Amino acid sequence: MRPDTLPPTIKSPSAWLGPEESTKQHWQHELTDDELLELEQAAARCLESSDDLTKITRSNFVLLQLGPRLQAIKQALLQGCGFALIRALPVRQWSPEITAAAFYGLGSYLGNARPQNAKGHMLGHVIDMGLDANDPNVRIYQTHERQTFHTDSSDIVGLVCLQQAKAGGDSALVSSNTLYNQMRADYPQLAAALFDPIATDRRGEVAPGQKPFFEIPVFSWYQGLMSTIYQRQYIDSAQRFEDALRLTPLHVEALDCFDEMANSADLNFLMRLEAGDMQFVHNHTLLHDRTAFEDWAEASRKRHLLRLWLSSPEARPLAPEWAQRYGSVEPGSRGGVMMPATAWKAPLNSV
Repeated sequence: MRPDTLPPTIKSPSAWLGPEESTKQHWQHELTDDELLELEQAAARCLESSDDLTKITRSNFVLLQLGPRLQAIKQALLQGCGFALIRALPVRQWSPEITAAAFYGLGSYLGNARPQNAKGHMLGHVIDMGLDANDPNVRIYQTHERQTFHTDSSDIVGLVCLQQAKAGGDSALVSSNTLYNQMRADYPQLAAALFDPIATDRRGEVAPGQKPFFEIPVFSWYQGLMSTIYQRQYIDSAQRFEDALRLTPLHVEALDCFDEMANSADLNFLMRLEAGDMQFVHNHTLLHDRTAFEDWAEASRKRHLLRLWLSSPEARPLAPEWAQRYGSVEPGSRGGVMMPATAWKAPLNSV
């Protein structure tokens, strides 16, 4: 794309400045005692029928009180600011099974769960597994290192905090539409370079017939909407493959500019998830990050979050090339790590 043919400036609620957006209340939601009781009862009913959380759907997880509120939150995720913080599940009072089922069931009102790794895990565990962040086959969330700003491979990503780290591990958000607007205004040539296909490492989760990387532009303008896909460490590690598209000096400069802007305190903001807090983020208009953390020595106290990748039937259209990563671009059944003959499951532990 030439700088003089760039799409227009994005003017939507998803193009925000962190210091301003962080002070607002519309994305913060407190669950009432009645809503928590409804969640607990719905979770218990589903667990009585089956301990397989993947059998939970919106149709069998009935939330007459909370359901309409979740519909409004979903619209804000997909068409508004792009994120929501929902406080707070009583994770210290509920059993792990009830907590997981309640989170999974609540998520079903926002989208359909998708597998998050080659094992077919529909419920992810974000925990330091003692792995080496420099290993190109390790995904960064399995370590205690900073993740850096990135998107996940789904329309919406949801997290619930079970336990905090001893120190650090804060969540950071930035609007990718704001990053585009800033680059368009100040560095149009660099912005244009990010519309080129960019190789991104699959980190060893490769289905038969796939390349070990996918090639999707960072910025994707499709049917009047700007969507972004990004993970810098995985872009850099994809260069280990001889048949991956080479990053030119212009691409590297553009990616460095993108990173510098994402890390600017003028654009992003931090939030700390307390135990029981749930965060949901729209991947196509936001990037999220997690700061490095120091964990507790005791295994029972280690930082631990549950994660959902969700595909919403009401989600935006995506360009055909996104099928390289999403398997499909059909709303409601796209995204995740798709491996053949892998049984989908929702494990209650991290192994």
